[in-house]
Amino acid sequence: MDVFSAGFLNYLIALGTMSGIYAVLCLGLNLQWGFAGLFNAGIAAFFAIGAYTAAILTTPESPNYLGGFGLPIVLAWPIAMLLAGAVAWAIGRICLRLQGDYLAMATIGIAEVIRLVIKNEEWLTAGTRGIPNISRPFEGLPAPWNAVAFLGLVVALVLVIYLAAERAWGSPWGRALRAIRDSDTAAAAIGKDVTQFRVEAFVLGAMVMALAGALSAHYFKFLGTSATEPMMVTFLVWVMLIVGGSGNNRGAILGAALIWVIWSATELLTNRLPGEWITRTSYIRVLLIGIILQVVLQRFAKGLVPERPPRMIDDQPERR
Repeated sequence: MDVFSAGFLNYLIALGTMSGIYAVLCLGLNLQWGFAGLFNAGIAAFFAIGAYTAAILTTPESPNYLGGFGLPIVLAWPIAMLLAGAVAWAIGRICLRLQGDYLAMATIGIAEVIRLVIKNEEWLTAGTRGIPNISRPFEGLPAPWNAVAFLGLVVALVLVIYLAAERAWGSPWGRALRAIRDSDTAAAAIGKDVTQFRVEAFVLGAMVMALAGALSAHYFKFLGTSATEPMMVTFLVWVMLIVGGSGNNRGAILGAALIWVIWSATELLTNRLPGEWITRTSYIRVLLIGIILQVVLQRFAKGLVPERPPRMIDDQPERR
């Protein structure tokens, strides 16, 4: 295999891996927004909790940050998800009685608090210096099979989350969430505990977002404060879900893959420009994503793959 073919193969593997990680994020957001109508603008917070918890638990001891636990990934990732779930539960009990823009402002504020803690508490996260030497699964395999194996792991996790979300979508729990999303007053009138259902959806979505953060930390093998920028871990994820189609798990995956391919391809093009133009074109990339979002919303108001009625999953079929 020549140098060009090897480089192109590595690029495709990296493209697929990042698309998969963003698909996990979109599926988590779909649990919150598509299922329950929860406007979470603090995705970066739960992504960061998952990434830093996984990194701290698996890296060797260091004087620069809390570490040295040496846990295997199969333990560290579930712990990261549980910690994010616990934080989401505490936030949910306080904030989920808020609606729409108010909930968005609350989650933005919480995400900013977590970002400042990560940046300033150097004993815990090494601050702006970041956490290096994070192990990656299968890195002992020869190239490119180590990257292919990690891509396979990401795809398998996306498939598992997708199947679980699809089953939840057609279950009584999913139908109750959609009823609350469409009219919480009507759902409460028939005896549904609106706050409890919202908390459950918020917690589950946050745990999936934390898994995406853990995957990202181990994929890049380094974790710094730039990895949790709201532009990349909140705004872009919302665009992916809206373009793909909120309320549809397939749409979440499609939107993640499509927008990441566009984002990555434009980066390749802009990196070939003269140095003084690279900084300017970074803003054009954001503008391009915004234009794509506007075009999709005008032509496909509910996304490329709109929400569809679920197949019922019950012990007995519902009576008409």
